[in-house]
Amino acid sequence: MLSRHRTETGVEWLVLNRPAARNALSLEMLTALEAALADIATSDTRCVILAAEGPVFSSGHDLKEMRAHREDPDGGRGFYTQAMAACARVMQAVVNLPQPVIAAVEGVATAAGCQLVASCDLAVATPNARFCTPGVDIGLFCSTPAVAISRAIGRRAAMDMLLTGRMVEAEEARAMGLLNRVAADARATALALAEGIAARSQLTIRMGKAGFNAQATCALPEAYAQAAAVMVDNMMAEDAKEGIGAFLEKRAPQWQDK
Repeated sequence: MLSRHRTETGVEWLVLNRPAARNALSLEMLTALEAALADIATSDTRCVILAAEGPVFSSGHDLKEMRAHREDPDGGRGFYTQAMAACARVMQAVVNLPQPVIAAVEGVATAAGCQLVASCDLAVATPNARFCTPGVDIGLFCSTPAVAISRAIGRRAAMDMLLTGRMVEAEEARAMGLLNRVAADARATALALAEGIAARSQLTIRMGKAGFNAQATCALPEAYAQAAAVMVDNMMAEDAKEGIGAFLEKRAPQWQDK
């Protein structure tokens, strides 16, 4: 369902491992992801890579599971509400995780699978990776994927994907802003990015991620006030003192993560 392993450099791999079901985000899968992210949030993990086994990164919500609950006494409304709430918690857990999260996409990511990629801080994909929000093809607009995708690529590009349901190739996804890199070996590229982040002051990285997300939803004056407060707190940290000193003295910094 979900595999985990950690490198000696403090990089945690979370791997969707349900390839026979196209790594669909069943309620069980969402629950496993939520639990793993909660565990990582309070750990000394320095960076997270989200990957998947098989040719499909994730096909989104498990439509077989969704259809089965049509037979519930309420027609499925209770289960659908539960599943959408679980999905929203997972996506927000990725965004709010203290550690940066990098998606390594080696196949197709559709609907809520594309939403998961868009929720990550960084994303790398192989040239054959493709992305789409095809809900309109089955009478189900991808409204919740739209939240993450529109924040990643903007309104116009997001509406293009949402209204047409078309498949977006990796290079176009990179040009849109959904991806940071397109590379032959997505996992190796993601690991290189993660290890570079892991080698930095973790206090700085965590303050920076939280501060970035906080200012992103503010009007311009409030955004600058928010960011300035984070900068002042950051300047007071021991690692900032060490980093500035190391730069001026032309030596490698010795991070204390405080």
